[in-house]
Amino acid sequence: MNLANRITIARVLMTPLVVIIVLLPGTWGSAHLDGHVVTGRDLLATLLFLIATASDGLDGYIARKRNLITNFGKFLDPLADKLLICAVLIALVAEAEVPAWMTIVIVSREFAVTGLRLVAADDGVVIAAGSLGKWKTRVQVIAVTAVLLRNFPFFYLHLPIASWLLYAAVVLTVWSGIDYFARNWRIIDPYR
Repeated sequence: MNLANRITIARVLMTPLVVIIVLLPGTWGSAHLDGHVVTGRDLLATLLFLIATASDGLDGYIARKRNLITNFGKFLDPLADKLLICAVLIALVAEAEVPAWMTIVIVSREFAVTGLRLVAADDGVVIAAGSLGKWKTRVQVIAVTAVLLRNFPFFYLHLPIASWLLYAAVVLTVWSGIDYFARNWRIIDPYR
């Protein structure tokens, strides 16, 4: 088990921790900001979420730099990313912070693209992440962070930035999903 894979496994193990913190009752000390409340729980969940998402870049960098790319890493790394985002979004739905339909769209796309990748892998084809997929992930991370922080500091300006970011994440999620299927249709074409 190399260092890059250990970092990926740590990200998988951090996912339930972030979810538990999001779902825990209580505030752990509140910072009242013009009628809004950002709790200690919110700050801790955000910090752990950002550490977990940052580990994605770190494990990839280490794997490439030290030539530690393995089939296990190729399998687990994208799965760890999807697991983190989807699990935290589901927790935020349970906390009534994110509309359920948005999470359903995002999770459905992740399942569909993962299924496409599995079919491709069975044919010996590796579907690399495209630029749209990478932007989708970045916007999802930023949107989830904004929601975890309860739209801080943008509520001072009365701007629903967290909501706008969620809509942008949904649009990019659908767009990148369509792009993946359009570019790889030959893999699942029923007439081939």
